[in-house]
Amino acid sequence: MDFFSKIFKSKDKNRPAASDQDPQTSESLFDFDTPRPDVGDVKCATVLIVGAGSRGMCYTYYAVNFPKRMKIVGVADPRSCTKETLKMMHRIDDDKYFDDWREAAKLEKFADAVIIATPDRLHKEPAIAFAKKGYHILLEKPMAVTPEDCCEIVNACKENGIILAVGHVMRYHPVSRKIRELIDSGVIGDIVHIQHMEPIGYWHFAHSYVRGNWRNEEESTFSLLAKSCHDIDLISYWMGDRRCVKVSSFGTLSHFTKENKPEGASSRCLDCSVEKNCPYSAQKVYLNKASQGNFSWPVSVVCSNGVHDIESLTDELKNGPYGRCVYECDNDVVSNQVVNMEFDGGQTAAFTMMAFTNDLGPRKTAIYGTKGEVRCFGSGPIEVFDFVTNTKTQHLAKTVAFMPMNLRAHSGADYYLIDSFISAVTNNDPALIITGADDTLRSHLLVFQAEKSRRESRVVHIDKDGQ
Repeated sequence: MDFFSKIFKSKDKNRPAASDQDPQTSESLFDFDTPRPDVGDVKCATVLIVGAGSRGMCYTYYAVNFPKRMKIVGVADPRSCTKETLKMMHRIDDDKYFDDWREAAKLEKFADAVIIATPDRLHKEPAIAFAKKGYHILLEKPMAVTPEDCCEIVNACKENGIILAVGHVMRYHPVSRKIRELIDSGVIGDIVHIQHMEPIGYWHFAHSYVRGNWRNEEESTFSLLAKSCHDIDLISYWMGDRRCVKVSSFGTLSHFTKENKPEGASSRCLDCSVEKNCPYSAQKVYLNKASQGNFSWPVSVVCSNGVHDIESLTDELKNGPYGRCVYECDNDVVSNQVVNMEFDGGQTAAFTMMAFTNDLGPRKTAIYGTKGEVRCFGSGPIEVFDFVTNTKTQHLAKTVAFMPMNLRAHSGADYYLIDSFISAVTNNDPALIITGADDTLRSHLLVFQAEKSRRESRVVHIDKDGQ
């Protein structure tokens, strides 16, 4: 099978296979009524990709599966292997193929929009530059790593009439939106308290936050912003117009320190005598998956040269960052954190981020109201208990049946985000964005204040400007 056959084969997987679901529940889990976004007379948005890593690459599959709606016309990334992959996938012209985004920004505007998925600390400059050029922007979360930079990005977009969508994909998750719909319907009365937890997953934390790109604050940013700004944003979304007025937070780096290194352990997993007894072994996390032919995430991240085979992976683990002992890395970000919030109506919320979990990603949420409560784990079902009738009901949040496999990350929220962004751009309608400039800035500033509380060991009072 040639390269393009492999890429476009994903189109054949748009409809879930009957064997993937219980036949009695598949009709209720999937939305078969919503038409594909490329049906009828539709407009196409041209898009430049700045940062072609796993997130930047992910969004381009929308163009692969719905070419009438989105066309990738340029890519900027310093890595030749990632640029070449996108160039082949989308047949990008040679003169729109850049090592540095600044080269693209110097040219006359040649696309409707730009997707910025550079490392966290490299968001501000391209966002402001392309806003001034008139490009609508999909910016990966977090917006930036300081409150000041976030404000500058928002101001630049507003001053230039730019549609800004930030990659808080969890707001687009059908479950998140269904929960908001239930709250707004009054089924649980007035919100009193929200409990929300994000389980990161023990090996995922070791991959991304001990060995990986988000391990060190100086190189990236703090854990709550890098990983869980999604969740603080979700709590803000469910609380509606209520403003957070006070926040406190506590968190530590647990376990992944030199003091906890097992006796006899090596500095690298592939030549470690106690590797078999270590849950964070690179052998277990990467090589065991690859030996079964699985070179998808997280293995794909390790093979930074773009060559996905056992030999290349083994070499990376022998010499690269992902083969290091988790007790000998230069990591300093916290592994567990709690955030407590009070809102201007007296409502409260508590969020927990935890590295040491078996679950990887499915959030646990409980929302307590004056007339009932809502509970949900992962993709549902959403459970509502009514205090008046003393009854429990379940609500399913359906996902479109034609969703491409490559956009099913975050339980399909990736698809809904990019679909909403393309619709907003082609219709020039910012209202289609639910992670726009003002809401996203508000939740980002709340994250910064929570981290300030953790560092200073005090309750932080927040004014109307989020400061």
